[in-house]
Amino acid sequence: MTFFNMKTLKFFIALITLLFCCCFNVFSIDRQRVVERHNVISTKLDLKSPAQVGNGEFAFSVDITGLQTFVPFNTMSHWGWHSDPLPDGTKVENFKGQLVDTYGRMVKYPLANKDDEEQEALSKWLSGNPHRINLGRIAFSLKKSNGDDIRPVDLKNCRQELNLWTGVISSYFEIEGISVNVLTTCHPYKDLVAVKVESELINKGQLSVTIEFPFASAENSGGGDYIGVWNQHSLHQTEVEKINNRINFKRYLDEELYFVSLELDAGSSMKNDLDNPHKFEFIPTGTKMQFVCEFSPERTSSNLPNVNECIEASTIGWFEYWHSGAAVDLSESKDTRWKELERRIVLSQYLMKVNEAGSLPPQESGLVNNGWFGRFHFEMIWWHGVHWALWDRWEQWDESLKIYQNFLVTAKERAKEEGFSGARWPKCTAYNNSEWPHPCHAFLIWQQPHPIYFAELDYRLHPQRNTLNKWKEIVFTTADFLASIAHYDTINQRYVLGPPLIPVSENVDFMSTFNPAFELSYWRFGLKTALTWYNRLGEKPPEVLIEVLEKLSPLPVEDGLYVLHEGIQNMWTKYNYEHPALIGTYGVLPGDGVEKEILENTFDKILSVWDFNKVWGWDFPMLAMTAARLNRPDDAIDLLLHDNFIFDQHGLSYGDGSPYPYFPSNGGFLTAIAMMTEGWDGFDEITPGFPKNDMWKVKYEGFKKMP
Repeated sequence: MTFFNMKTLKFFIALITLLFCCCFNVFSIDRQRVVERHNVISTKLDLKSPAQVGNGEFAFSVDITGLQTFVPFNTMSHWGWHSDPLPDGTKVENFKGQLVDTYGRMVKYPLANKDDEEQEALSKWLSGNPHRINLGRIAFSLKKSNGDDIRPVDLKNCRQELNLWTGVISSYFEIEGISVNVLTTCHPYKDLVAVKVESELINKGQLSVTIEFPFASAENSGGGDYIGVWNQHSLHQTEVEKINNRINFKRYLDEELYFVSLELDAGSSMKNDLDNPHKFEFIPTGTKMQFVCEFSPERTSSNLPNVNECIEASTIGWFEYWHSGAAVDLSESKDTRWKELERRIVLSQYLMKVNEAGSLPPQESGLVNNGWFGRFHFEMIWWHGVHWALWDRWEQWDESLKIYQNFLVTAKERAKEEGFSGARWPKCTAYNNSEWPHPCHAFLIWQQPHPIYFAELDYRLHPQRNTLNKWKEIVFTTADFLASIAHYDTINQRYVLGPPLIPVSENVDFMSTFNPAFELSYWRFGLKTALTWYNRLGEKPPEVLIEVLEKLSPLPVEDGLYVLHEGIQNMWTKYNYEHPALIGTYGVLPGDGVEKEILENTFDKILSVWDFNKVWGWDFPMLAMTAARLNRPDDAIDLLLHDNFIFDQHGLSYGDGSPYPYFPSNGGFLTAIAMMTEGWDGFDEITPGFPKNDMWKVKYEGFKKMP
């Protein structure tokens, strides 16, 4: 049986099961009603915020027309990457880095050397390569009756609805009084866009469709809303093969290669652009047209599903998704903010599925645009991924966590080269685990315990020997590194972290920073959990793990408050911006090494003096989780609805100090909601993060407790 048919069978089995559950009232929440009351309706062109369809591995972003007509939004995937040619005469293995004194030992870290011309050029290349690419732009070509090009101002009576329940975008607009209806969707397990159009403009020769392919380069792919180099036609190649109604494109970008297949209605014709060998126009006949377009890293020879089959598959796939895992309904609340809070919940779930349920950990802007060249940040994996466990949708996330197993060899090599034991995970990288030269990438450490946290989440969901074996080496080698990087202070008879070190906030000097609060608590959690895993597996742990855990420095306190790191000066006036991560020790983390009274006083101090114009999106869910653990649910709600915590019409979220969009915001938000609803280990109160008054009524089902 083919992959397509196996997946189809799976969906139909799931559909039958879910219909049975619905018929016999297994679900207490009308999930469709909850989801559809937040369908996104747009009536004007937005140059920044796209509507999206996608399947987690691939996403297609559209403007008000249902395609990428007036705004060059992106078509992105987790597999589409490109690297510029190396500078002449250089090799990746020639990168030298820099030696930095680490407690009397010179350690080579990935740092640029601007005094060496070759090293500077190689550092720049490593920073930008590989970079994620825009796979292509599909747009309408629209003409007035006199032949002039249509401008955005010529669109009238626009109305676009993103149906979150089915994953189908319906777009309507008028040109010179003539209507255009468009349906856009994505196949749930093929990287394929399906489009259906109906308009008299087709018959009048005023509406056609174009597809255009850009070049990619690091200079264009480092960041920004629109990705691609559209005017350098000689730098890339597009081969075309037409077989009946199917057009196959073969795309060459230097050493990279990918394929695109587009299938049209019978009778449609194709016209090459005379000025651009990478742009093609498809001219339909009659009053209706439909097409499907598949993007792939490999040649696809199988038949493409038609548009109706794609719409049906999308409907089934989203039905399965929305009926899996947890759900929450706030509609019976009296607090008028319930609808905005629920809107953020529903839209974040949709966006996570579209952008972040793929084969790699997501970049911070998902599959909307590029930030940091499309790379994924290992410290952000926590914020992208923990909610999948708490909402009981682990299967959506498990594939991307294979990155730890795939990177294990090089992580061990990285630790060994730096003179440490175990496995040291990178900070910011791509599919190839290459680190780019930067102080934050060299000295940030709070990503190191993450795989232990994920292993524990997996085991809580699947308490089986297979899960222990799956994560065993990752947990043990990670713990080895946690112990190895801790330095023993013989004078004070304690283990310390750093220097050199950059804490979560990234706004301090790495050569003088040591014993940051969040990292000290996370090290305790990581080592303690690793020892639990040794016990579960019936193996004796290394003595050094026990010793470091017992003798690790206490969390730094000054004037009765926790501070960012030990010895910091003028923290509450000079460093009261960026991430207030010291508060995450009792919120994100369960509080290892934390004294609750000191923590609560610190929380109040942060709320009173922190510059919330200079924070990132996930900082608000982090603070909300702390508020929940402190039994301050009113603060938790206020923080999740803070004026500086922004969710636009499509649910794309960010903080005033962070890029746009910023998906750790959405992931952190869902994690906070799960925690505020179901609670955490050792706390059994119902909905502990919501105020206990008649203003909030929370119906929920299917959540898992947070550690």
